Amino acid sequence: MFRKAYTIRRFELRCIELYREGFIRGYLHPYLGEEAIAVGACAALEREDYIVSTHRGHGHCISKGADLKLMVAEIMGRETGYCKGRGGSMHIASLEDKNLGANGIVGGGIPIATGAALAIKIRKNRQVVLSFFSDGAANNGVFGESLNLAAILDLPVVFILENNHYAVSTPVVYSCRIDNLAERAAGYGIPGTSVDGNDAVAVYLETKRAVARARQGEGPTLIEAKTYRHGGHHVNDPGLYMDPEVMGQWKSRDPVNLLRDKIAHKAKVEAVEKEVELELAEAVEFGKNSPSPSVEEFLKSIEGY
Repeated sequence: MFRKAYTIRRFELRCIELYREGFIRGYLHPYLGEEAIAVGACAALEREDYIVSTHRGHGHCISKGADLKLMVAEIMGRETGYCKGRGGSMHIASLEDKNLGANGIVGGGIPIATGAALAIKIRKNRQVVLSFFSDGAANNGVFGESLNLAAILDLPVVFILENNHYAVSTPVVYSCRIDNLAERAAGYGIPGTSVDGNDAVAVYLETKRAVARARQGEGPTLIEAKTYRHGGHHVNDPGLYMDPEVMGQWKSRDPVNLLRDKIAHKAKVEAVEKEVELELAEAVEFGKNSPSPSVEEFLKSIEGY
């Protein structure tokens, strides 16, 4: 989990640099500060299980085993990327990795995950789906519709609510009357639990229980992982609306540092960090040296639409 968390941290920081250098266009929503949720949740899955991601989804992709080279190429809009450069940062998908895709629509992935879980049940398979979404998405209509459908049909889906305390610039306390969003699960007759989203081990243990329950045919679970993003909503948002004192308190419990501190063998930690840095450097070079999609190939890909 530390390797994945450190990879996410360094990947996001490097992507911000690439954005400033002009290699990445469009929006970029870093996952900085939220790494423990993705790595903890995905560690509870088997290879054949699925995830559905969000616009802030690089951490989910990496945690599910994505190839950094293909990720960087996709975010740069290159032909060698996961979606041939058509999706960019907010729409990476990989059926090989059982990643059903990120989504630029807030809450848009929740019904997709529910539909995938329905397909699994119809086919009588044993797979489970993790649906990642934000506190802002939890106020969308598809949240209630999807949780209700998943509940009444006992679908094998685990809903991971990443509560980073802001929907763009709106504090969660302005949009919700309850302190724990996991309490909403009771309205659909399913288990709901809140967990420290900065502690990857705590997230793993809660998700492991929920996954086992789903795999046994007992239905969905709502897990609220409380965390705090380390900056504004996107790379060009300075986050001036965020309280510096509160930010400092959350950064004092940095999820990557918390994982690092759990590892006794510091030499192994240093070796992992060096390996990640090398892998990331190779991925960036791959992206930079990859071709952009040709106009002809682009037009051919949309023929018939």
